[in-house]
Amino acid sequence: MPQKFESVEQYLASLSVERQEMVGAIRHVILQNLPKGYEEGIQYNMIGYYVPHSVYPAGYHCDPRQPVP
Repeated sequence: MPQKFESVEQYLASLSVERQEMVGAIRHVILQNLPKGYEEGIQYNMIGYYVPHSVYPAGYHCDPRQPVP
C-alpha cells in the first residue's frame, strides 16, 4: 500500500534529493505568487494549494468537507 502523507514536510522527505530540489524550486515560485488566504497542504496525497474553509466555509461543491482546490 502506498504511503499516506499527513504533511508537506513528510511528502518532501519521501522524495529523492534531486526531486526535493526541483519541487522546492517550484514551491518557492508558487508560494511567492499564491493569493492571500490560500494555503498549502496535502490533498489527494500530494502537495496542493487551496482556499481553506476559514475563507470559503461552503467548501468544494463535490465534497463540502474538502477545501476548494
